[in-house]
Amino acid sequence: MSVQASKKSPLALFVSTGLMLFALFFGAGNLIFPAHMGQQAGANYLEAVMGFVLTGAGLPLLGILAMSYSGARDVQHLASRVSPLFGVFFAVTLYLSIGPLFAMPRTATVAYEVGVSPYLDSETSSTWGLLLFSIAFFAVAFWLAMSPSKLLDRIGKILTPVLLVSIAILAFKSLLDPMGELTAPQGAYAVHPVVEGFLAGYQTMDALASLVFAIVVIGVLQAEGVKANEQLMRLTMGAGLLAALCLAVVYGLVTYLGAGSVEVTGWLSNGAAVLSETAHYYWGSMGNLLLLVIILLACLSTAVGLIAACAEYFSRLMPQLSYKLFVIIFTLISCGLANKGLEGIINFSIPVLMLLYPLTVVLILLTFANSLFKGRRIVYICTMLATLAVSLVDAWDAAFTLSPEAKAWLASYLPWHAIGLGWIVPALLGMLVGLILSAAGFKKTVS
Repeated sequence: MSVQASKKSPLALFVSTGLMLFALFFGAGNLIFPAHMGQQAGANYLEAVMGFVLTGAGLPLLGILAMSYSGARDVQHLASRVSPLFGVFFAVTLYLSIGPLFAMPRTATVAYEVGVSPYLDSETSSTWGLLLFSIAFFAVAFWLAMSPSKLLDRIGKILTPVLLVSIAILAFKSLLDPMGELTAPQGAYAVHPVVEGFLAGYQTMDALASLVFAIVVIGVLQAEGVKANEQLMRLTMGAGLLAALCLAVVYGLVTYLGAGSVEVTGWLSNGAAVLSETAHYYWGSMGNLLLLVIILLACLSTAVGLIAACAEYFSRLMPQLSYKLFVIIFTLISCGLANKGLEGIINFSIPVLMLLYPLTVVLILLTFANSLFKGRRIVYICTMLATLAVSLVDAWDAAFTLSPEAKAWLASYLPWHAIGLGWIVPALLGMLVGLILSAAGFKKTVS
């Protein structure tokens, strides 16, 4: 096989793809959730950040590494190690979650509520303001997503540097001139802040998106002329490391900003309000303008990446329908759902996240352990089934709330269930059963 040399130096590709990947990850949730968590964690913000970084930066990095390490064509191919049917179910559910049902609508809603709504009177904001903004926002996202091969130039070289500079201006101002003293931690953040931060990181959806964005990065690098598998894997992993480092730094700064804001802003219901009030405190209307730039760049780059990734996958799943048609469909659905409002989207998404996150974490870890159990399919099946059983219960609880008796029973027999990590022990037991069955004769391996 002939190897085509890259058009750019490895260092230039490493930096540009790493920054592009950071921008794809860094959207609505990466700003609002750390800010709100900071208010709740108060003096325990460092512990909360540690947990948040694990799921908000560490798991996305592992997802990028897993896709690169596995050699899988896409998410469906990787999840098909459990079974072909599970592969389709997992991939479709994941793409719809990080795409038109939750993450994509949230990008427009957060951009509006943080960056635009403060400039409008309450009547305009609550009637047609969000509708007109979401139409304009997704029109721009649609135009950018129609040429996915240009993502590196449009995002990695232009949007991301401006975004990072804008975030630095706001965040470092809070370090040099804190708004107030750190308050006492609230609720569960007073008891186990690391775990609460870990669970809060679910809402960024970045671990889910990492399995998708890894394929985007690989495609961009191949378009740049990188064909050698070793160089492709090395650059993909390097981009993941750079993106994760940028995410971790920003999470720490934004959480600290929220932790010191309570004296001035009071307790606020979501991170969008925290950011808006903080920006206005430091610079008045110019602060809201700076925040508007940050939010628009962050949310737009993520929306573009998600539209392109989702449309590309579904056009392969259903080849009779074109990439362009799926871009149109997903853009229209996202635009409509964006008008549910931020809190409505967040509440709607939590049950699905409680279902998908444990499955994603376990699939990523099994990918790294694949060689240890020689790729035996029975290990994948048993581990994922055990994880799925608990995840379904947690998703039901998040959507409809289990009875106190059921919760007490689960807390008694399922370690760590009360803090949202009840899937860990069943996953380990499922893997043990799979290993035993593998030794007993179930030798079929994954492709």
